[in-house]
Parts: sequence; C-alpha cells; structure tokens
Amino acid sequence: MTDTPATHPSAQANRRDFLKTSAVGATAVALASQIATRAYAAADDTLRIGLVGCGGRGTGAAAQALSADKNTKLVAMADAFGDNIENSLKNLQSNDSFAGRITVDDAHKFTGFDGCKNMLAAGVDVILLCSPPHFRPEHMKLAVDAGVHMFVEKPIAVDAPGVRSVLETSKKAAERNLAVVSGLCWRYDYGMRATFEQIHQGTIGDIVAMQCSYDTRGLWRKPRKPEWSDMEWQVRNWLYFTWLSGDHGNEQAIHSLDKMAWAMKDVPPVVCSATGGRQVRVSPDFGNIYDHFAATYEYANGVKMFFRSRQQDGTQVDVSDHVLGTKGRADIFKHRIVDNEGKVIWKYEGPKNNMYQTEHDELFASIRKGQPINNGEYMCYSTMLAIMCRMSAYTGQKITWEQAMNSQEVLGPKAYEWGPLPVEPVAMPGLTQFI
Repeated sequence: MTDTPATHPSAQANRRDFLKTSAVGATAVALASQIATRAYAAADDTLRIGLVGCGGRGTGAAAQALSADKNTKLVAMADAFGDNIENSLKNLQSNDSFAGRITVDDAHKFTGFDGCKNMLAAGVDVILLCSPPHFRPEHMKLAVDAGVHMFVEKPIAVDAPGVRSVLETSKKAAERNLAVVSGLCWRYDYGMRATFEQIHQGTIGDIVAMQCSYDTRGLWRKPRKPEWSDMEWQVRNWLYFTWLSGDHGNEQAIHSLDKMAWAMKDVPPVVCSATGGRQVRVSPDFGNIYDHFAATYEYANGVKMFFRSRQQDGTQVDVSDHVLGTKGRADIFKHRIVDNEGKVIWKYEGPKNNMYQTEHDELFASIRKGQPINNGEYMCYSTMLAIMCRMSAYTGQKITWEQAMNSQEVLGPKAYEWGPLPVEPVAMPGLTQFI
C-alpha cells in the first residue's frame, strides 16, 4: 500500500503508551470542542454528528441517527481508508429523507489511525463509534475528554485492559452528563424488553439454567490486493484477526451472551469453561480466529448457562435463546413463556419496532431532555463474557471472572503503522498461556 499524507496521516500511535500520552492531546481536543460547541450553540440547537468507521454498520448507524432527530447534520466522517468514506457518503446521500442534512466536505473526511482524534478537534456533538472493536476504548476516551455524546457499537473492546478502560470512561461520561448508548441492539427491541420484564417479575420462577446459540454461516471477506501492506489487509479484513475483532464470539455472538446477561440482571458469572477451534476456516485468508466455540458459565447462585457459536458455511443455522425457571421457561426470540406442562402462559402481543432505529431515537431524545442514557456498565460486562469464553477456549483452562477482568493481555501491535505485521499464531489449547 502506498502511504501518502493525503490518504494516511501520521499513524505511529502506540496503544500501550496511549493512556500516558493522550492527556495533553485530549485537553487540547476538549478545549477546541468546548469553544466550538459554545459558538455553535449560540446559533441554533442543531446537533452535529460525526461517524467513525464507515462500513455497513457505521453507514446504517449514521442513517438511523439522521432519522432519529430532524435537527441533526452529519458533518464529519472518519475511517482508516478514504474509499470507505466515499462509499458510505454516496450511500447516505442517496436517501432523500436526510440527504440535505449531510454537509461533509473534503476538509471533514478524516483518514488513517488518527481520524477520530482529528474529527473531535474539528468539532462534533454526537459521535458514532463503529470502527473495528480494537479501537473502541481509545475512541471512547477521546470522545468523553472532548465532551461528546456517543453511540458505541458492540463489542466495546477485545481484551480486559480495553474493558477496564471503557468502564472507567463510561463512569466519566456519567459524571459529565454525556450519553453512552450501546450497539447491543436487542435491549432496544420492544418484544425483548417485555419478555425480560416477565422473567425479572418471576413469571418463570427462579432461573435455574440458560441456553443460547449463535450458529450461523460465514461472513464477508476481502481478497488481498498486491499493493496492500500486512496492516491494510488485516484492518480491511478485521473480522478474522483476534486483535481487531476479539474473535467471532466477541464480535457477533456477543448478542446471545448479552441476552443471557440481561436475564441475570447483569450479575457476572463466577467461572467459565470453554472449548473451540478451527475446523473449516483454516486457510490464511481467515486470519487467526476460531470458527466455533462452546462454553459453560457458572453463577454464584448455582445457575448454569450453556453457550455455543459457529461460523461455518453449509451448516444448520440456529440463533436462539432459552431461559429455564422453576415455574416455566422462556423462548426469548418467540417472546413466549410456557409453564412446566408446556402451556403458554404469556406471549408478547405488543407493537414491533426497528431496534436499530430505536437505539438512536432514544439516544437523541435523552440528549434533548438533558437526561442522557448510559449503557456503559452492561456493555462492558457482556463484552467480558465473550472475552472470558475466548480466554478459556484458547488456553483450555477454566477462567474465573476475577482472572478475566484482571488479565494483563494486550492484543495488537505496539504501533499502528502501514507496513509489515506478522499474523499471530492460532491459539492452541494446552499450549497458549493465560496472561
């Protein structure tokens, strides 16, 4: 890949040094943001939106944000790659319902690894964080330091230091009255909300066990081009590299784990024992992640949760969740509860909604009311459930919640540079060590 200042601004950022070196830069960004916000607020009450991560999910989030509040503008976009920005912008501008509120000019298209920082320095009020999960902790910290409200796509980190960082950042966001809305979208689905309300009210009695599956097929991948460096190839195919996605259990199947966490009122488990591997996706094109996992989580009150996930083409799809209690059981996706005899005793009959849109509807409404939503804690705990499974499967060891939360393993390169980057070996249970 040709590394030119026009497409890749200085990208020598060192993740391990980030917390040490960001204070001065964050202060400058925050000051600039405050000045811009004061001047801007004096003119009108339009909320300026910035999008970081211009893939399919980011583009969708921008459309939903613009649809949620008619007094918004998309003013800036950031992505590692300029072509992603242009494709996303073209897609958004084709929607007549909000095309007139897209004002992104060339000066507000930020590329490279510093795109989020540069966007915040330019000034936005709400930022949509949709880049690969590895970058989420740093981007969130920058956003809070700049005094900006956030939509935060799932998962929020790929390792325990990242989770701990986001927990701290979320607390600061609450202190500064800033919104943090999570991309764990099922918590914004009306039918799901009603179902979990029934569970929490005791309709199924005391929970005794839970089972969830996210068995699906393969996702997209981008064939490597001769001009791409190792770093560009990996970032463009971020799903398949543990340092960028956290593995597929973290990136995709987290939705299933999050619903089980919801059932348990976000009380974490005590221990996890997991297995997994690569049976089908074994070529270098698929990086170093696994293609299947299975895990058992144990809670302090004796509840066990059984989880499995799979990404293998040609296999049976099963995305389902079940919560079993002393009085009955809940089929989460069917929004239905049956008693121990199999008789339906409750079924959701209320309105249906687009949960992706509702996330943004409620985000912007909370900002307007001055009562910003903060989903920080549960999005961190659900992410750690997925990371905990990966830790156990990769090492072949039982992992406690305390071990997982206090892990010192930092995934990713020491510096973000457009050049060589060897792929880490695939984890081997019994050989890969817990750190």
